[in-house]
Amino acid sequence: MGEGRTNENSKNEQLEQFRVDDSNQKMTTNQGLKVSEDEFSLKAGERGPTLLEDFYFREKMTHFDHERIPERIVHARGYAAHGEFELYESMKEFTRAKFLQDTSKKTPVFVRFSTVAGSRGSAETVRDARGFATKFYTEEGNYDLVGNNIPVFFIQDAIKFPDLVHALKPEPHNEMPQAASAHDTFWDFVANNQEAAHMVMWAMSDRAIPRSFRMMEGFGVHTFRFVNEAGKSHFVKFHWKPVLGTHGLVWDEAQTISGKDPDFHRRDLYEAIENGDFPEYEFGVQLVPEEDEFKFDFDLLDPTKLWPEEDIPVKIIGKLTLNRNVDNVFAETEQVAFHPGHVVPGIDFTNDPLLQGRLFSYTDTQLIRLGGPNFHELPINRPVCPFHNNQRDGYGRQTINVGRVSYHKNSLANNTPTPATEEEGGYVHYQEKVEGRKVRARSESFKDHFSQARLFWNSMSKPEKDHLKEAFSFELGKVKDKSVQQQVVDMFGNVSTELATTFAEAIGANPPSAQEVDVTKSSPALSMENTVKKPDTRKVAILVSQDGSGEGLASLLETLKGKGLQPEIVSEKLVPVGGNEIDHTFLTADSVLFDAVYAVDSADASDVYKEKASEFVKQAFKHYKPVGATTAGASVLESQGVSGKAGVVVSDEEQFVEAVAAHRHWNR
Repeated sequence: MGEGRTNENSKNEQLEQFRVDDSNQKMTTNQGLKVSEDEFSLKAGERGPTLLEDFYFREKMTHFDHERIPERIVHARGYAAHGEFELYESMKEFTRAKFLQDTSKKTPVFVRFSTVAGSRGSAETVRDARGFATKFYTEEGNYDLVGNNIPVFFIQDAIKFPDLVHALKPEPHNEMPQAASAHDTFWDFVANNQEAAHMVMWAMSDRAIPRSFRMMEGFGVHTFRFVNEAGKSHFVKFHWKPVLGTHGLVWDEAQTISGKDPDFHRRDLYEAIENGDFPEYEFGVQLVPEEDEFKFDFDLLDPTKLWPEEDIPVKIIGKLTLNRNVDNVFAETEQVAFHPGHVVPGIDFTNDPLLQGRLFSYTDTQLIRLGGPNFHELPINRPVCPFHNNQRDGYGRQTINVGRVSYHKNSLANNTPTPATEEEGGYVHYQEKVEGRKVRARSESFKDHFSQARLFWNSMSKPEKDHLKEAFSFELGKVKDKSVQQQVVDMFGNVSTELATTFAEAIGANPPSAQEVDVTKSSPALSMENTVKKPDTRKVAILVSQDGSGEGLASLLETLKGKGLQPEIVSEKLVPVGGNEIDHTFLTADSVLFDAVYAVDSADASDVYKEKASEFVKQAFKHYKPVGATTAGASVLESQGVSGKAGVVVSDEEQFVEAVAAHRHWNR
């Protein structure tokens, strides 16, 4: 454990030298010169022109003019946190990677979550895939696991990625819509690039509107390799499984939150860490020996395919804990540079053509975003281990290299730095035998686009299937081109006649012409109905009135907190009730921002309370959330006609906690 803590602390110590607290300090220029005035520029007379010699004004304004860097083309809207990775059991049998061998070590990590389609200023609860990128600061160098909350992708070859993003982004003639896929060009792309069928099923599901980053799975998407010390290779897929379970919003709720709190997901992550409710994710791997590569009814290298967990179990090998918020969003979250090509010995690539393209694209992207080839020297990107090579100069260089030799081979520095042998930890690519003609083509094994989309449909519970129908109906209802609408209907007739017929009726299109594929298999692991369900960290709006006595409020708060919930009191004013501080007013809070609602006072308390408490209860019930009340507060439930319904609890705090743990009550 001691050595592990040393490795963890090394990153914190490294970052510490760059942290600056400006409070209680005298103002200076960037060169350290103390500044005597920061309100007025230097002028020729009080009403005269500003003088060119005002070096301080020029420095301040020049820096401001250059504060913004190009935002990421995709994954621009993101938030991040620091943490640590703890290994449960050694993977030495499968990989040389040291951070996956020693269970006594804890590896520092930095994780960035993000949406894909929107700009930096877009809302966070939009329907979209989410990024889940993890940087491991290992003793052998940085390892980046750059994944998503969906295990497959829209396309099979990276050469189509610009086309996908151009179609997904706002349409160029009017720059609309922002952070949304409900428009013509996206669905035109889908209909004419049918390899996207499986990913679209995920994107239309509740997976694309997660409750929080803390309740969201992560996937490495691609098939990678584990290579052990003997040179034996296993194909591997990576998984992050949230300890709190995988949970989503409902669509109406997600849209409302976008207006009520566009920062909903980052606020949730930030506050959870500040409260000490550290998000946790277990790390799992699916392993297939190389000799079994062709034993499946899908191609292991196809990025539009997943490996069903019932066929290839996920082996849980460790846990990620996020325990510290960033000090500065720009310096850390915005400047962090992830790259799937940042690997360590024992982790290698496969011939997945989408992965191969990413290995080029990510470096190219960081060069333009971060101003040059030295982005690895920014504090958030620096490895915890030393780095030595003959690379020199360039924008933003921080390392001061001593000596006169910067080339290999040399005699003036005894031919150093010297490449390391494999025994010394040098990275050696897996020696896969590759031969073939140079062709622009796609493997025949990549051409089944509908079987796993059908597998996903088969695996959904009834509420999840209903939500898929509603999602397609909403999205295609926003499409203006009738031909595109019909093409999508016909395309998804291959997946499910029931699904395609339902949204065809909703948008006034013809029934699908295609016949659904003959796949009866299902995978229970794909349904969020089968996830972990617990009440921990769930936010509960406790509705009290300024006219109320607050009787029983302290006991209620104690019970809920004791079960791991986060009760927050909402009232007409920020005036304490019964000695309890008020967290929000009805004006500053909204039902959609909470996981459950609990009415303490009766509907007779005040006109404002009666109106607002009823609205909270009505909206929570509409979104299938648990609703509770004291005996007195039951009148609020009665006024909305929800008493006695599933997930509605009166004067039974233990039963209410169970209702919160269930997340949603679809059987109302």
